[in-house]
Amino acid sequence: MDRERLLAAAPLVAAALWGGMYVVSKWGFDAVPPLTLAFLRVVLGAATLYAVVRVSTPARSFSRAEWRRFAALAVFVTGALTTQFVGTDLTNASQGSLLTVSTPLFVLALGVGALGERLTARKAGGAALAAVGALVVLAGQYDLASLADGTLLGVGLLLASALCFAAFTVYAKPLVRRYSALETATYATVLSVPLFGAFVPFEYALSPGAFATVPLTLPVVGAVIYLGVFSTALAWYCWYKGMEYADASTVAVFFFAQPVVGVLLGVAFLGERLTSGFLVGAVLLAAGTLLVNTE
Repeated sequence: MDRERLLAAAPLVAAALWGGMYVVSKWGFDAVPPLTLAFLRVVLGAATLYAVVRVSTPARSFSRAEWRRFAALAVFVTGALTTQFVGTDLTNASQGSLLTVSTPLFVLALGVGALGERLTARKAGGAALAAVGALVVLAGQYDLASLADGTLLGVGLLLASALCFAAFTVYAKPLVRRYSALETATYATVLSVPLFGAFVPFEYALSPGAFATVPLTLPVVGAVIYLGVFSTALAWYCWYKGMEYADASTVAVFFFAQPVVGVLLGVAFLGERLTSGFLVGAVLLAAGTLLVNTE
């Protein structure tokens, strides 16, 4: 039982790896055109996951319906990342961070509506408490007066991104339970490669100069490797791993840890300062997560 509870918390590792993207972005991957970066990310992620699957799991024969579900997950994650990149470009850091934490709320709604998961008062209260904690942390790091900046299109795209990632989470559950988190993450990622690749020629046609100035420095290469191997392959596997042992709506609450990890790593590696509200927000987030995961 303790082992299952520990594995159910694997999504916390995913949230930590996504939080680390804040620091890594400062080290160089902003230099790569965004949609091309997304393509490189999934290529590395897919190659890593597929190599692990080939040596660790038996050969499978999936039905057409299962392949369609894998393909649907690929479409969802492609939609999530592309709308996130474009939406972020049309908004600002505070809007992007605050809208990103709406993802767990979409997961909760889809988990109840699409999978028939039971939303207890304890789970709803814990999720709400964790959401407040994440918002308090973010409020201390960003200028909330800038929330009115940006465009409605950008806000809409970021909300669409959150919804797509929620669908990527929820609709994977039948495959995760029937096969494994590793196989589900692998085949969904592999099938997303050509979808992401289709955007690269359009990005090049719109801004060919951006490709000519990409520096092949160690920080840029290291950042791309981190993005592909750790925040894609390992993180997506850990995210799905939690659903082998818990409901999607329970797993969703761990997503709120992402901004906390990002702030802590910024303090540790970038010399940033903690605000007075950080500790309050972190405690609220931890309490909400504990409520949900000890039900």
